[in-house]
Amino acid sequence: MLLRFTKMHGLGNDFMVLDLISQHAHIQPKHAKAWGDRHTGIGFDQLLLVEAPTSPDVDFRYRIFNSDGSEVEQCGNGARCFARFVVDKRLTMK
Repeated sequence: MLLRFTKMHGLGNDFMVLDLISQHAHIQPKHAKAWGDRHTGIGFDQLLLVEAPTSPDVDFRYRIFNSDGSEVEQCGNGARCFARFVVDKRLTMK
């Protein structure tokens, strides 16, 4: 699987951000765990996914995986990086 990604840093945490609107992939916990390994993967604290919206009222869907593959609801530093990413990539005009 060949994917374009962005590596971001925020207040001591590092993130891998995947835009899954402009490219398509089905990301599973095993991918986050493999990519999150700092010795054999890319290495990150969390994987941030930008996905197609599931509701017409929003521009995208936001998902977060820890480097151990577990999916979590929120991360403050990740949210800051995510907001910067979607604005820089013009994925939202809000």
